[in-house]
Amino acid sequence: MEAIPLTVAPGMTRKRGCATAVVALVLGAAVGGAVGLLGGRTAGLVSGGVVAACFLFVAWAAARRRLSLEGTAVVARTLGSKTVDLRRADRIELMVSDVRGMRTVSVLVGQGRRTINISLAVYAGTGGRELGVLAIRKLADAFAASEHTAGLVFSQLLVAQLRAEAQGAPAADRPLYQLAATAPQGKVVQRLSADAVTRFVASLD
Repeated sequence: MEAIPLTVAPGMTRKRGCATAVVALVLGAAVGGAVGLLGGRTAGLVSGGVVAACFLFVAWAAARRRLSLEGTAVVARTLGSKTVDLRRADRIELMVSDVRGMRTVSVLVGQGRRTINISLAVYAGTGGRELGVLAIRKLADAFAASEHTAGLVFSQLLVAQLRAEAQGAPAADRPLYQLAATAPQGKVVQRLSADAVTRFVASLD
């Protein structure tokens, strides 16, 4: 079974990992220095090392994360693997995150206790990066086969995105960008209700 990568921008993941590593070293040094002033050099080195190691582990794990679609199953691999079959997903939600002017549109899918966040597009200003055409088309097919009531709506959303791309529409005229733009500001991460996504998809017709 062919595995379709679900990565918006591989280079962006590496850059975020490097940025997190730098933050880890800076925080580790800061915490170590503060603790060292109170508890001595050894305590400072130990505490600084622990803080830096924790953040470096997070950066390493983020850089290793791989997401793919295999049939109708979304598979996330880091140290181990986690799978959510979209046909039997019991949770499908649209998420919009806003960090330093970059808005990420993603869909959170869950099956039992397992949840996976699939980034669909990342926008900054009037441009950005989106999942490739093949990945979006395969995701649309998988959502269409879902038993979840929201599956068909998300499939229609992705089909509308494909249609806009095929017509050569600029980013600002594409459904995913419009969803990102209409989400209220002031929240780092916010969920759009299924009703809101349904109304938005209906307005595209």
